[in-house]
Amino acid sequence: MSDINTLAKRLAPHYSLFKVSERLLFTGHSHQAWPDVARIGQTEYFDVCAREVDNKWEKAFEKTEVLRNYLRDYYDDPHGQYCREESTHVLLVSLLSSFDLKNKPKIITTDGEFHSMHRQLQRLQEEGMEVIRVATEPDHNFAERIIEEFDERTAAVMLSRVYFQSSLVNVHLTEIAAAAREWRIPVVIDDYHGTNVVPLSIRESGLEDCFILIGGYKYLQWGEANCFLRFPSNCELRPVITGWFASFSTLDKPRKENEQVHYDASDQRFASATYDPSSQFRAAKVVEFFKEQDLTPLVLQKQYQTQVSLLKELFINKHFNPNHIRLTHHQSMERNGGFLSLTSPFAREIRSDLLQRGVYTDARNDILRLGPAPYTTEEQIEQVIDEVEKSVNTVI
Repeated sequence: MSDINTLAKRLAPHYSLFKVSERLLFTGHSHQAWPDVARIGQTEYFDVCAREVDNKWEKAFEKTEVLRNYLRDYYDDPHGQYCREESTHVLLVSLLSSFDLKNKPKIITTDGEFHSMHRQLQRLQEEGMEVIRVATEPDHNFAERIIEEFDERTAAVMLSRVYFQSSLVNVHLTEIAAAAREWRIPVVIDDYHGTNVVPLSIRESGLEDCFILIGGYKYLQWGEANCFLRFPSNCELRPVITGWFASFSTLDKPRKENEQVHYDASDQRFASATYDPSSQFRAAKVVEFFKEQDLTPLVLQKQYQTQVSLLKELFINKHFNPNHIRLTHHQSMERNGGFLSLTSPFAREIRSDLLQRGVYTDARNDILRLGPAPYTTEEQIEQVIDEVEKSVNTVI
């Protein structure tokens, strides 16, 4: 049995409700299947609510702590703080509101950021913010071009660790963070496509003072509403956009009109307010499952690299017309995240044709993305490339 199938065929039976062995699910970079135990977590939440009523919150917070501990372990980050929210966008807005944008109205970012960050920054730009978008290519002097933009008016640097379109890993974060530190500029890293795919030691990489956006919808298999902002434990920022969950310690104290708004020295600094905790019950079951299956960072990294390498090899062997469809980049697998990125002027039409035949992929502009998951077999990878060939021939 191949290295891919050894793990995939062991895992697939645990995803029977999503029927992963019967379908070509290649949106692993966007939405992975949940293991069957996730359903137990969902029903557990209902039972806890029925039994505990308003006392359910203690149980809910315990589940959230399970997720925090998983992330602290994954990132080799025992002292980091992790604030939970419904989406990375909520966390991004809260974080932006804590910066001195009046006196430092400049944000440095890249042309490769996901819609959530790109859209929000573009809207702020319409209101007078200065947003500098540095091109991610060419890569060899990317860090230099970012650092050249640093000045006393810079509020933050915001950029990805794995680019959502190309799947390329940004290997310049340590250098950029070191330079930003000298200017006292916060560094905000979008790691939605890095978590559980490309291992990262925050301590060894010198990123302890950085802010990291993390989402559970993709490679973590936690589903919606399990997003986190990692921030340094000595953080004293005071977000303007703030909810009562950021200050539990003051809830029973008398309110004074002129008193400064308080923030607990906890993971909740950037939190909003009441939310639906059912997603944490589901995700905590997935964390337990990953541990039982020994899905360590290195095991997951090897599976993704082997799967995407095979996708790439099979795609190359088809000898497609590069004017019709081609590899987005030719970097080594060490520089690639968890999906294969293909560029085509017909990307959306190809994706639509694939979906009509029950093949799940994803397209963004002229990019077609093929994202396996740990349960994806070698045979399914071979099948999806054959299906891509059929779609290309149909569409062109």
